[in-house]
Amino acid sequence: MASAQGPVYSPVELLARLVAFDTTSHKSNLGIVAFIEDYLLQHGIVSQRVTSADGQKANLFASIGPSERSGVALSGHMDVVPVEGQNWESDPFTVRESGGRYFGRGTADMKGFLACVLAAAPDFKRRALKTPIHIAFSYDEEIGCIGVRPMIDAFGKALPKPRLVIVGEPTSMQVVDAHKGPIRWHVEITGRAAHSSMAPLGVNAITYAAMLIGELSRIEADLKARVQDERFNPPYATLQVTRLEGGTASNIIPVSCWFGFEVRALPGLDAAYIERRMRDYAEAVCLPEMRRVAPEAAISIVRTNAVPPFGADAGSEVVALALKLAEQNATHAVSYATEAGLFQDAGSPSVVCGPGDIAQAHTANEWIAASELQKCMAFLDRLGHWAERPAGR
Repeated sequence: MASAQGPVYSPVELLARLVAFDTTSHKSNLGIVAFIEDYLLQHGIVSQRVTSADGQKANLFASIGPSERSGVALSGHMDVVPVEGQNWESDPFTVRESGGRYFGRGTADMKGFLACVLAAAPDFKRRALKTPIHIAFSYDEEIGCIGVRPMIDAFGKALPKPRLVIVGEPTSMQVVDAHKGPIRWHVEITGRAAHSSMAPLGVNAITYAAMLIGELSRIEADLKARVQDERFNPPYATLQVTRLEGGTASNIIPVSCWFGFEVRALPGLDAAYIERRMRDYAEAVCLPEMRRVAPEAAISIVRTNAVPPFGADAGSEVVALALKLAEQNATHAVSYATEAGLFQDAGSPSVVCGPGDIAQAHTANEWIAASELQKCMAFLDRLGHWAERPAGR
């Protein structure tokens, strides 16, 4: 089917095209970017790229409607998680329909939302919008919300700064106004090697890693006792070691060990408190013991990434708008993370609402229900009506 402007596809047709691009985070996404650019351009919608430093990936930003004012951004990420090691019943990059469900990598997280936005774009373009609708598609969300940051940095400069942002992560089209945020650290322990039969001559890096991990457990217990929010499951910030490696041979005292850990922080949590506790424990307990044997012993604690926890402001315009468009009365909180906190911290109030069930994300035989795509299209249609009104009212 074609319009005067360009081809018009259903959300399912666009979903199939988007899923066909293998946009696993360690690969280039320029193929899907070029496809979306071309599709939008055929409808008279010009896109702008914000490219990664190596030129292998890009964010895509486009505006529909009046250019003299800021509007509502529809935000989603183009990357997906790997399929290796998963037992798929069909090609993960070919959409398969069965029983009202569409199977394929990224159908739920979150190419279903991207497909709906692109399917709605010709209708947005046709309307006499008073408030612009922005399309903000990012890369590398799955590895720590990396790609969206340079796009956000361009807001108010090369790109218009959105007044409001709707992040279309899978929420089963429920309105989410709060989520936890992962903050990650890398810890390196350097001791001294010795023959394992002469243990007192060495400093066992793995032993001190274990002591530091024990301190993490005590920190989590303190957080659990002090700060809880029953909207979340679990209702407290969780701390966990995510990776650990050390030692070289069974007859050598390990000279080095490293581990990674993260906190899933509640909104308002002071992440610096966790880092201070770890540094204080390293300086007061571990290093004095280590340096009595090995003056060169060291412990390094480095924050490697932070996706801020998200909590919408009370009475937020964007939350009220999302509830109206979703035809709902209540908001929800979730424990997974999105780009919403980054937008919000940059001055663009945000909310999360998108098609699909988060329980299907990242799984083998990932799927999205046809009914979810239909609900999202109805949501976007109501957004178009709202944006036609004076000042988006």
